[in-house]
Amino acid sequence: MNQKPKINYQLILDKTLEEITMEGKRPPLLLHSCCAPCSSYVLEYLNKYFSIAIFYYNPNISPESEYLHRVKEQKRLISEMCPEVGFIEGKYEPERFYEMSKGLENEPERGARCLKCYLLRIEETAREAVSRGYDYFTTTLSISPQKDSAVLNDIGKNVSEKYNIPYLYSDFKKRGGYKRSIELSAKYNLYRQNFCGCIYSKAKTRNQNYARNESPET
Repeated sequence: MNQKPKINYQLILDKTLEEITMEGKRPPLLLHSCCAPCSSYVLEYLNKYFSIAIFYYNPNISPESEYLHRVKEQKRLISEMCPEVGFIEGKYEPERFYEMSKGLENEPERGARCLKCYLLRIEETAREAVSRGYDYFTTTLSISPQKDSAVLNDIGKNVSEKYNIPYLYSDFKKRGGYKRSIELSAKYNLYRQNFCGCIYSKAKTRNQNYARNESPET
């Protein structure tokens, strides 16, 4: 059985950034962010190449207090680290996430439910990017060691073709990206959550903590 050849998305990104630099342009990029810690390194990395606006669309996050706390941290990071970066908050519509998750509640992490959640957020970013006239769109999600960059970039490719806007291929965890995000989180004293945001991942984290005889709130 032939395996699909592995793609080095970092090299693709390198080539794109080289082309942008040679053109002497700083094109507008709409960057979907899942949280302030994950966006920290990505902003530091891409800000010299693009005119960036963060698009915060994460209907998977619950409860609302958690969502609002993460929005506040995202805004604070931008104001302290790179105030020239824009911020666009998408609608907080958890009912859309729960409708999408019907029948997939018991799926494991990184399973079918997560794939649909990635698609939901990336596609909404593309719509927003097109409506506002951005040249590129992408997401910070690939910085997480728990996220498969090939899956995310395949989704980005398909959405790019659907909406006719370039997707910025990436694997932001490469070249120490994830480590750097931890360093920046410490520097800016960012809130680092221990679950992705949805009730299903939170329940899994709680169960793992109980299994290790730890407090579910740690």
